[in-house]
Amino acid sequence: MTRVLDVSGLEGGYDKVQIMNGVDLYVDEGEFVTVIGPNGCGKSTFIKLIFGIATYYKGSVKHKGQEVSGWRTDSLVNRGIAYVPQVDNVFPSLSVRENLEMGGISLPTPLLESRIDRALDMFEDLRPRMNDVAASLSGGQRQMLAISRALINDPDFLLLDEPTAALSPLYQQQIIERIDALRAKGITVLIVEQNARLSLSRSDRGYIFSNGKVVHTAPASEILVDPQINEYFLGTKKD
Repeated sequence: MTRVLDVSGLEGGYDKVQIMNGVDLYVDEGEFVTVIGPNGCGKSTFIKLIFGIATYYKGSVKHKGQEVSGWRTDSLVNRGIAYVPQVDNVFPSLSVRENLEMGGISLPTPLLESRIDRALDMFEDLRPRMNDVAASLSGGQRQMLAISRALINDPDFLLLDEPTAALSPLYQQQIIERIDALRAKGITVLIVEQNARLSLSRSDRGYIFSNGKVVHTAPASEILVDPQINEYFLGTKKD
């Protein structure tokens, strides 16, 4: 099995402010892996480090065996890695179609149209909204648009930062289900999520971060039934 992501001893942050303190983590081809942990533990910074938009200090990040530590984002995109941030992930003044076109701006028109159509097969809610500006979409529809745009460049590895944040329970469920369905399209998924239970229910494995480090990792099914983890991370702690 191909190891899509192999991270060892990763340290980094923002300029001189260190957030990550030596992270070891891996994702195999076809997996859905979730990173959880308390606010401020470094989850989002970690995924930004992988995608080259936080400050890399040291450690190893390998994509399919190739060292990519500190690479520029465009080089990572060319390797088939896509990233969907939690906020500011669509162009609100552009139409849905224009947003999707921005995802493949360098592609020839026939290929771009084919990729757009394929992305919309995953997110049918967007088809009747193609000419509407993104600002008019609901939060769930905006997230669908952001993920759809990321798919235009035909990635095989998708990084997602809090894709269900601030969404209704219905949209949270829909988004996670459709992210999981991407695996059938050959896409490996690494997701950072606050809604731990929802994401872990679809995941193969989970990692728990605290203070910029991995403090626990296990199959997602084990994390979901672990009493101690349930108490502190999955919302069942009693007063």
